[in-house]
Amino acid sequence: MGRGRTIGRAAEEAGVNVETIRYYHRQGLLPEPAGSSNGFREYPQSSVEQVRFIKRAQRLGFTLSEIKELLSLGGGHCEEVQALAEEKLSEMDARIRDLSRMRETLAGLLQGCREGEGNPECPIIRAVAGDEEQQKDDY
Repeated sequence: MGRGRTIGRAAEEAGVNVETIRYYHRQGLLPEPAGSSNGFREYPQSSVEQVRFIKRAQRLGFTLSEIKELLSLGGGHCEEVQALAEEKLSEMDARIRDLSRMRETLAGLLQGCREGEGNPECPIIRAVAGDEEQQKDDY
């Protein structure tokens, strides 16, 4: 088959399933592979490496559209990549703050449950079902 590999082999080497590679093609994250003389598409090593890059970037919190932008920048645009990474870090910090507030709220509700043992109405259910103004204050 030459230097390429089938989609199944490329997926296996990259640690994804075949549908993931097809999806990345549809999203414009991977170039279409060249066809071979036997009619099968051949995926070069660079495609496997690009899929691995995409998966690592996802684990860092980047969306596929952000990854597409990173890929379009390539390695020679460090300042632009840095700006994207700083923006992503700010988004993560905001999410962490939101999650911390939600955790505090839920922990408080759980404490209310523990203190109100035997209460016929669950404080968590009552709080979640409460009015919208109260929910805005809680979150």
